[in-house]
Amino acid sequence: MLNVLLHTLLFVCPSVPILSQKSFKEAVKFDSWKEAMMTEIKSLETNQTWSLVKLPPGKPVVGCGWVYEVKHKADGSSRIHTDRGVDFFETFSPVAKLTTVRFLLSVAVSQNWHLHQLDVDNAFLHGDLHEEVYMKL
Repeated sequence: MLNVLLHTLLFVCPSVPILSQKSFKEAVKFDSWKEAMMTEIKSLETNQTWSLVKLPPGKPVVGCGWVYEVKHKADGSSRIHTDRGVDFFETFSPVAKLTTVRFLLSVAVSQNWHLHQLDVDNAFLHGDLHEEVYMKL
């Protein structure tokens, strides 16, 4: 076991995430959500994420929808409203759990490591997709 102080161990304890879960019908009532959706759509268009085509016979189709979430600053205050389109049945998002981040931070402190962080907007748009995927809008 690592030789860490009690306050470091307490720092690793899990907390309850606060998510803003709204339906599209509820979200469009708020300007901040409408702006977030338009920003997301513009990012998808700018990165040439898709093109509208007719579905070829026999090709599988994936569904999609919106997920609404409020991102928070380190002090817990609201930073930005974010939303993203997701496939309801085949979604994978490689995001670290808060408890994992806290654990790594406590190890870094105990080892006197220097840390850096970053956030990549629309990170999934920066990769190349070599398969054909058909999505119903």
